[in-house]
Amino acid sequence: MRQIKYIPELSFLWILIFQLFSLATHGQESAKINPALLNGKWKALWITYPGVSLTDFGVFHFRKNFNLQEQPDEFIVHISGDNRYRFFVNETEVCKGPARGDLAHWRFETIDIAKYLKTGKNVFAAVVWNFGEDSPLAQMSNKTAFIVQGNQSLEEIVNTGNSWRVYKNEAYKPISASQTSVGPGEEVDGSKYPYGWETLDFDDKEWKVPRVLGSGIPRGKFTFWDWGLTPGNIPFMEYKFQRIKEVEKADNIQVGKYFLEGKSPLRVHANSKVKISLDQTFLTTAYPEIIVSGGKGATIELSYAEALVDKNGIKGNRNLTEGKVMLSYYSDRFMPDGGKARHFQPLWFRTYRYLEIIVETKNEPLVIEDLYGYFTAYPFKEKAFFKSSDSSLQAIWSVGWRTARLCAGETYYDCPYYEQLQYIGDTRIQALISLYVAGDDRLMRNAIEQFNNSQLPMGLTQSRFPSSQPQVIPPFSLFWIEMVHDFWMNRDDTEFVKKYLNGIRNVLYWYRQKIDKNGMLGPMDWWNFVDWSFGPWNSHKPVGGTPKGAIGGNSSIITLQYVHALQMASELFEAFGNQHQAQDYRELSQSLLKNTYEKCWDEEKGLLADTPEQSSYSQHANILAILTGMLHQSENAELFKKILMDEDLIQTTLYFKFYLIQALQVANLADDYLSLLEPWKKMIKIGLTTFAETPEPTRSDCHAWSASPNYHLLSVVCGIKPESPGFKTVTIEPHFGRLDFIDAKMPHYKGNIIIKLKRKREKGVEGIIILPEGLTGKFVWNGSETNLISGKQQLKL
Repeated sequence: MRQIKYIPELSFLWILIFQLFSLATHGQESAKINPALLNGKWKALWITYPGVSLTDFGVFHFRKNFNLQEQPDEFIVHISGDNRYRFFVNETEVCKGPARGDLAHWRFETIDIAKYLKTGKNVFAAVVWNFGEDSPLAQMSNKTAFIVQGNQSLEEIVNTGNSWRVYKNEAYKPISASQTSVGPGEEVDGSKYPYGWETLDFDDKEWKVPRVLGSGIPRGKFTFWDWGLTPGNIPFMEYKFQRIKEVEKADNIQVGKYFLEGKSPLRVHANSKVKISLDQTFLTTAYPEIIVSGGKGATIELSYAEALVDKNGIKGNRNLTEGKVMLSYYSDRFMPDGGKARHFQPLWFRTYRYLEIIVETKNEPLVIEDLYGYFTAYPFKEKAFFKSSDSSLQAIWSVGWRTARLCAGETYYDCPYYEQLQYIGDTRIQALISLYVAGDDRLMRNAIEQFNNSQLPMGLTQSRFPSSQPQVIPPFSLFWIEMVHDFWMNRDDTEFVKKYLNGIRNVLYWYRQKIDKNGMLGPMDWWNFVDWSFGPWNSHKPVGGTPKGAIGGNSSIITLQYVHALQMASELFEAFGNQHQAQDYRELSQSLLKNTYEKCWDEEKGLLADTPEQSSYSQHANILAILTGMLHQSENAELFKKILMDEDLIQTTLYFKFYLIQALQVANLADDYLSLLEPWKKMIKIGLTTFAETPEPTRSDCHAWSASPNYHLLSVVCGIKPESPGFKTVTIEPHFGRLDFIDAKMPHYKGNIIIKLKRKREKGVEGIIILPEGLTGKFVWNGSETNLISGKQQLKL
């Protein structure tokens, strides 16, 4: 919360200030780190508030006043906190953190703050909070603490220690959320809030001397640690001013048409209750902020929802609101103290399309000066584009990219509203979208590393990480292997890939121990989730989304997932010179493949059954039969057509359709891809502005695994794929389907790949392809290959 003088007549200037502030914390690059800080104890000390539990809920403010004889050209500091912090320099917020990790890999942010400093008096200020037992599931924690370390001797004057001051903010209370694991809502009593705590002239003489916990310790440089300090490896999150679009409904108050533009404050009479429903018109992840004046003793409650629901709890068309109510699982509450221009913004972002405000005043009227949000997400840039003769594909592209963006912060998220957890099954798909659309591999690197760090002694990775509650989904460990393989194919960084070979061995060895006398995987421990089409979540045993045979043994699906991971691993170990291990994995995969075929193939149906009993059949098993090469290549097309046409098969949901499309390509039927996009078109028709977790009825309206068309429009329709590891060469094999032309750009780490192609009669193609300097490859059309060189080339085939 900040106190800023608000003058309605200067609204346009006010908006400009907001926008400039938005840019102040966006896209800053990490400064250079003094190597000594990575190799020994820090001089800075972890500090906290004295005399309280360090694991319970609490919000704390830290301040450090200091003087400079002149403004420096460079002033680099390193900052971290537990759970989280927001850091201010001379009243300007300059960064948030730390980026989520685990205690052995606790991130610190590095930033050059010289431009915020001045000659004479300066102040550092931070708010640090611990949500205690209400902490997000993705938040790992030791205890409430804060640390700032100067990079060199000049900057060490700001090192945390006894010269800092600390204050416990009693204004905050948690509001426990239901059916979500993203943290609590917040209640703030304005009468207890220390307004101006971050300002230069604030009087902090009554604040306490902090309790010192010990030195900062870089990871691996001491025998014990509270937090293994590790340099941040991703950029700061985007933080951009965002106006709310529409007033959907207002009860007991007239809302002027310029209110949401910040030009027409709302006056709520004393002793009254009003409700205002707002529509952002699209789903967003943002820090909502409300500015109010007066209204001492009033209560303002803000609730957030992805969608409205009818009396039966059905969402229906997301654009239709008549007769519907909020479906909100968390809310915030602010009780103003009666002062002017009081700002309320929650400590953590909210996910919403619909936002509801309920104001109840006491003896004093309240003025709502303004209400808006600050959009936040990982700062991906949309460097790719896709255009074609089918305009409906543009809508799919736009909605898919919004889905991918809202599901990416300091880690990838499965969904931003309910969980904000980085699951491997989701992340593999998300990472490919990031590479193809943004050309940014930093969050993918971070995810691969974090899943490796999550590995348990038995050999499996955790299914989601970071997470304060361990969870194991064995098939997701296999997808981690495939994710490492994806990186190896798309990025030329063998040293990075090599670090994970031992972890890959561990995962595959755990599976090897599960092979039974039938030569397939026997009974499997943990939760062997494959797809939600196999049944709903069960809180008593791990059967939700689990195929037949996973628990009892001999699941063809689980066995073939293992086979496919072995095949990917054999390519990796071959490339890194371990021929013996590669050959072992090839032989093992061939044995498992042979045994699964012999026991599960139904000759009469021409389908692979889910188990040897041949009483259950799914698209999933037969997709994996194609992907693993179980059949001769000439048989794949026929099998794939059965997968699509046989409605008695257990069907894939949006998640596993990613692998359906991979099988489509192996079966040489990629020209049929566009006909498989109907589920995504249906979501757009019912008003979804992001793609959902599952077909209707769905829990989450935004789930990153459903954004796969953004990857496939470039990799399948445009046909842009790495021809060799490291994407050192490219194959472009377009599949037009019914399209007349394709116009696209995809970022490669050497530059942009650009294609402008159109059909020429029934089987011909002509156009332009541009490859960046240093990249060559081949163009494939109707089975014929044409060499591609760096630069621009004209094609006419």
